[in-house]
Amino acid sequence: MGNPCHYALFELQPAFDLDLDKLSVRYREMARKVHPDRFADGDEAEQRRAVEQSANLNEAYQTLRSPSRRARYLLTLRGREMPLEATVQDPSFLMQQMQWREELESLQDEADLDGVITFKARLKRAQQSVNDSFSRIWEDDSQREEAERLVRRMQFLDKLSQEVRQLEERLDE
Repeated sequence: MGNPCHYALFELQPAFDLDLDKLSVRYREMARKVHPDRFADGDEAEQRRAVEQSANLNEAYQTLRSPSRRARYLLTLRGREMPLEATVQDPSFLMQQMQWREELESLQDEADLDGVITFKARLKRAQQSVNDSFSRIWEDDSQREEAERLVRRMQFLDKLSQEVRQLEERLDE
């Protein structure tokens, strides 16, 4: 059956709401056990297995740590792979995206660091709200389309947050 599920790897039940501190502690414990350096004296097969286990553990951890990747993964566990392309029309969110982008552009033009910090806080609240909505519905198969729409929103917000952080760093220099 190939790789165990990411959750099983950390002895967790599939869920969207996770204790990330606990996850990190568990990850560090396991990473030490499978670290390839520990098998430096082992034969080639052991070394290869260690590298593989280490890579799987890393992938599982990165997936579960990120709300958008975790959400996507949960939907995959509950059925089919989610298409990457946005097939779901989401006009209200598209309008919101355009507003955010315009706002970010003008913050950049004005080199407004305080504005960027405020924007970042608003973005964090938006992310929290999308995460909360997803958390409420992801197990309900009749809400599958809405759950996928929320994952796409999460992915957009991730990208936007990254751009905001980069802008903040540039303005902070």
